[in-house]
Amino acid sequence: MDRLDAMSLFVATVEAGSLSAVARHAGVPLATVSRKLSELERHLKTRLLNRSTRRLTLTDAGRSYLAACRRILDEVGEAERAAAGEYLSPTGELVITAPVVFGRLHVLPVVTDFLAAYPDVDIRLTLSDRITQLIEEHIDLAVRIGELPDSAMVAAPVGQIRRIVCASPAYLAKHGTPFEPRDLSGHNCITFEGLASPATWSFGTDKSETVVPVRSRLQLNTAEAASMRRSPVLSYQADAAVRAGALHVVLEPFEPPPWPVNLLHAGQGLLPVKLRAFLDFAAPRLKERLARSL
Repeated sequence: MDRLDAMSLFVATVEAGSLSAVARHAGVPLATVSRKLSELERHLKTRLLNRSTRRLTLTDAGRSYLAACRRILDEVGEAERAAAGEYLSPTGELVITAPVVFGRLHVLPVVTDFLAAYPDVDIRLTLSDRITQLIEEHIDLAVRIGELPDSAMVAAPVGQIRRIVCASPAYLAKHGTPFEPRDLSGHNCITFEGLASPATWSFGTDKSETVVPVRSRLQLNTAEAASMRRSPVLSYQADAAVRAGALHVVLEPFEPPPWPVNLLHAGQGLLPVKLRAFLDFAAPRLKERLARSL
């Protein structure tokens, strides 16, 4: 039995969720996939997967073995990349994730310029507001906005993002401009569910925080939609509209502290040159772009 091949098949089966999906992807008979997994379980003298007609579930031993397989396969891949010269010149694929709007406005232009400068590197950019797990999901680099929890990850700061409240000129002309947070009680507000509560909004620092009740008549799940009227948003989401005069920033003296923006990576062992090249290329460009924004 090829031990690495069996590990790869086991990991692929768990990630695909079914034996048939792995068989289709690998172009081998379903019976072959089933037999190889059974051989692996016999070799280990334990069951890794509970199989039913509808789904596969990991046993306790399977969960532990899955983590070990991923770690071993990553180390083997790193050794192969080193032998192939990936640590000598930027080459191969980089997997990057970033928040949707920030990624579209700021990360994608930088990625495009990087690809032009490094023709031997390919990039798979995933734009998602979901917090991804870098190691588990095989992601090389994540752009993160906000305070980071303590972890073994390495963070490279590239700037800050303000949390602002905006309103359209037409709305302010009709309903008046709020000059203090408590003035919001008389306004119809729009809330982006990932950024603010529909019942209360917070202003100021932790030591002098002001929490005011608001009437959020509309709740949205996308920041771009929320930034169109009178709502709390991140500054880059409204930057173009504010510069064009379509939105006005209000309550600036009461803004909470800005959130940091970081490039986050695992930082374990020797960094591939492709990742180091991207960090060196992207960090100053993102700093410059954020410095020009609100």
